[in-house]
Amino acid sequence: MENINRNRLFLASCMALVVTAMTFAIRARLETVFGPDGKGLSLEQIGFAFTPAFWGFTLAMIIGGPLVDSLGMKRIMWVAFIMHAVGIVATLMASDQTSLFLATLAVGIGNGMVEAACNPLVASMYPNQKVKMLNRFHVWFPGGIVIGSVVGYLVMDVMNLSWQVMVGTLFLPLIIYGFMFLGQAFPKTERVVMGVSYGKMWASIASPLFLFMAFSMLLTAATELGTNQRIESLLKDTGVAALLVLAFINGIMALGRAFAGQVAHRLSTAGMLLFSAVFSFLGLMLLSTTSGAMTFVSALIFAVGITFFWPTMLSFVAENIPESGALGLSVMGGLGMLSTAIVLPIIGKMMDEHTTGSQVLQTMAILPGILILLFTGLNFYMRRKRAAAA
Repeated sequence: MENINRNRLFLASCMALVVTAMTFAIRARLETVFGPDGKGLSLEQIGFAFTPAFWGFTLAMIIGGPLVDSLGMKRIMWVAFIMHAVGIVATLMASDQTSLFLATLAVGIGNGMVEAACNPLVASMYPNQKVKMLNRFHVWFPGGIVIGSVVGYLVMDVMNLSWQVMVGTLFLPLIIYGFMFLGQAFPKTERVVMGVSYGKMWASIASPLFLFMAFSMLLTAATELGTNQRIESLLKDTGVAALLVLAFINGIMALGRAFAGQVAHRLSTAGMLLFSAVFSFLGLMLLSTTSGAMTFVSALIFAVGITFFWPTMLSFVAENIPESGALGLSVMGGLGMLSTAIVLPIIGKMMDEHTTGSQVLQTMAILPGILILLFTGLNFYMRRKRAAAA
């Protein structure tokens, strides 16, 4: 990798993830702009308009993942840049459910292409530090959500500026990551370097362990992203500013992921996942019963739980099923976003039917409850596997 500027590529990847994350936070704020008290859409309609951010993400990753090896990560990143630019402009022009849906689709495809290219890019550049560097890269998902949440709060709630100004702030990190990637050489993917055939790559994602992790990804992602994306509705009766709670949760997540290397030394990846499931369950149950300042205490516990979910799921696959390559990482990320696309309208419909935010949070707690059982089994399996190998 003598011609590869790893630091610049890593920082550019982080900035691209900031754009992805800021769209998540800003979209949460747009719920009030386009909702019943704004442009008149129901919460269920809002949920459907927002779903392409997630299944569009999935589509981009499923298509982009296999193409990363043949087209190269560089071309996939420029597709991401173009789709981000189109999506931001389309969001600024959105006026109803259909136009918001199409704008969100473009943004979702851009976000998916970022993950499709950057996850294997980081894994390829740091083959011996995957858990540490994938977590450090994914610092900037919660980090970007903090930035987007604070920007949204300042622009709309403090300065009373238009929502278009809030959306327009996305152009700054977009231009920065485009400039940083410009003219850079990219490494080959890890699968290509290992000499793993396409056939073996496809076969690896049909293995029982991969299928188990894929199913678990549906639940971990819905727990994290489903809750955070509808936080405005879920916490509206708690007496706190939901965007500030969102910023608080993601600030804790960013801090935790920055020190993931130290945690990984003390816990196995399977142990980190079980730890996450337990705290996510406790956090959701507490969020359903607290209000006022105590909401932040409950949010802290929930944040500790979801901090390591996404990057550790990817790290587990990269470490234990490396022959799945970029495709395996893309399938995992795509399924995570697909599950979020499924759960968002369900939450919206529940809220439209006058289910309280507290009741929805208790229902969502079922997901990490199931994960506690699944990851307990995974820990036993991995211990037996390590013992047999020893």
